[in-house]
Amino acid sequence: MSKLFPLLAPGLVAIATPSFADEPLKTYRNFTGFTGLINTTNTEALESGSVDIGYNNMLDYSGNEYVDGHNIIFSAGVFDGLEVSGLIAAHTMHDNMFDPVIYAEKQIRDLSFNLKYQIPFIPKDWFTIAVGSKDIGGAANRYKTHFAVASKEWADFRFSAGIAKSDHETGLLNGAFGGIEWMPLDWFALQVEYDAEAVNAAARVVVPKEWLYDIGELTLTSRFYSSSDFAANDTYWGVNFKTSLYTKYQPVSAGVKAAPVYANNSNKSSRPEPLKKTTVLQSNQTELASIKASHVSSLDRTELNKLARALRDILIEDGFESVRVGFTAQPLIMVSLENASFNNNEIDALGLAAGRVAEVFSGTSAKFILELQNHGISMVSLSGDVALYEQFIKENVDPGVYVKVGGMQQPRGITWVGLESSNQRFLKPRVTLSPEVNSTHATEFGVLDYSLAIKADVNLPLWKGAGFNVSAQTLVSESDDFKEKKIFDDLSEDNGVRNAFFYQTYQLPWGFYNQTKVGFFREFHKYTGIINETAWVSPNGSHKFTNTYGYFDYQDYDSNRDFHTIDYQYYWAERDVSIHITGGKFWRKDSGFKVETRFWFGDSYIALFGEDTNAQVAGVAVSIPLSKRKNMNVTKFGQVKGNSSWRHQVGTRIGESHNNLVYQQAYQPRLPVSINETFLNRGRSSVDYINSNLPRLRDAYITYK
Repeated sequence: MSKLFPLLAPGLVAIATPSFADEPLKTYRNFTGFTGLINTTNTEALESGSVDIGYNNMLDYSGNEYVDGHNIIFSAGVFDGLEVSGLIAAHTMHDNMFDPVIYAEKQIRDLSFNLKYQIPFIPKDWFTIAVGSKDIGGAANRYKTHFAVASKEWADFRFSAGIAKSDHETGLLNGAFGGIEWMPLDWFALQVEYDAEAVNAAARVVVPKEWLYDIGELTLTSRFYSSSDFAANDTYWGVNFKTSLYTKYQPVSAGVKAAPVYANNSNKSSRPEPLKKTTVLQSNQTELASIKASHVSSLDRTELNKLARALRDILIEDGFESVRVGFTAQPLIMVSLENASFNNNEIDALGLAAGRVAEVFSGTSAKFILELQNHGISMVSLSGDVALYEQFIKENVDPGVYVKVGGMQQPRGITWVGLESSNQRFLKPRVTLSPEVNSTHATEFGVLDYSLAIKADVNLPLWKGAGFNVSAQTLVSESDDFKEKKIFDDLSEDNGVRNAFFYQTYQLPWGFYNQTKVGFFREFHKYTGIINETAWVSPNGSHKFTNTYGYFDYQDYDSNRDFHTIDYQYYWAERDVSIHITGGKFWRKDSGFKVETRFWFGDSYIALFGEDTNAQVAGVAVSIPLSKRKNMNVTKFGQVKGNSSWRHQVGTRIGESHNNLVYQQAYQPRLPVSINETFLNRGRSSVDYINSNLPRLRDAYITYK
């Protein structure tokens, strides 16, 4: 009990201290891979969509003692209350542990996977409870720990107490533990804990994100005291950087308000105020205003023609391609176009285009059909009433739109304006720049070994559904172990052409799509080959089955290889979660299956995956766009943009007594063109997804009008 007294004494003082806190208390990452104090945890978890990268020098040496070393931690909040993290613990960063001298020092280099979940349904003003585990399923397990903890906030304090079970010889988190956090200022905190073995104290200083151009938040930590009998030093330090994958328009739960009864729009005074005009509309402002002033709810053919031409001009100015605008006498406005600049998410293209329709036909009784195409193939359609959609933009009420996967049936008697062949997307090259990385993590050869290249994918659309793609890259940097004649030389990124292939995509009846790629492919060796994808998409777009087959011939000698997989995807739009199950024979001739759950945050996602082919592997992946929400418009010379879905992942072997390196298990060739990525908006072309993200339609128009 003597060790508990220094911990409880500050708590007695805290109870008598008045509260000045008006906002939720901050959270910090501890030295062992969780949101918490120093060695112990509290019930808090990283906010959904937030990621934290941390480093500290307090190495837990196989549960026996604390020494000066390296802990590198990546943490992520995958949804409310659930936090996952991966921790690399190592004595040194670059020593080869197969070297007899280094081996004799008995260094460690370990990758562990951790998880914590805050139990819901408990009122926050009572207390919170969380459970978690460290080093889940790890091979050569060194840090296995299970815990349950409760926390309570009062004034500027957070009190935590829990119980844990571990195999640490030091006694760390093997019994009752507790801690007190005092946060008198937004940028400063003091923490005291009892970790079931020792009392520790730390101070934390936060560099506000406003000082870092709102990119993220930097935290500096000093553990300045410990009563542990197993620590080489009393003082250790750490640094953490936290940022959010969310952007301002993102929360799916934002929703829209119910639409009120809409007044008869033949009464001019009830019409919404005209929206901001763009450059093209300003040139015709007087003429368009006179048309609307004289015909509020009905327009004759000449006036409809003028408005339709104005709409077509402004959509082209916005960067859309293959723009066609037509009308009927009702009036019904028909628009078909291709998105060229909103490459992160095609829902932004729908939002801007639909907003333009409401802008140009403001105050009329027109209805509209908007069809978004890709390589000339109709992918998704949006229809609605101009008056309701205009009110949606102004007041965020329900727009009453109807969404359909694929194209809408064209009405009879439609009159098209402009030349159908003008502003086509074909024969205009699109260049996508992105980093290409091969890496290993926490192996006997180093904490991080990598080979980094910059890749350019040049895509040239040829005709409907078809194009030619060539990818080339140049090596930028690599660690010593990836260099020539070193251990990972065969996996190094190389200079030159990576692939060059022709592709043809067809939209077939009953929701089927087929794409064939033929050409040159270099997956560390040179091949000529063919890849065929056949996908079926459910009528609302939430379910997708894909059959992929590839056959390849070596160019350098007489041999071949093939792969064949079947993939199922379900998009749970209400939670912005997609589930992927893939099974079959993979690229490296391993057979089995892979399961992955992607938690989406706007156009980024955090994925948890498990593989079972030659070995059992679990891991985490992150995908982020490396381009702006809206890229440059396509010129007659083409377009240059960043990768809209760059991904990096880390996995570790589980369920075995050893931790031998597993590389490219359950792997398929990485190509810049596929049905899912190129045509189906990364699997998000669904009715439910668009209906769940109606606020983003509105935001796209307001932002880019």
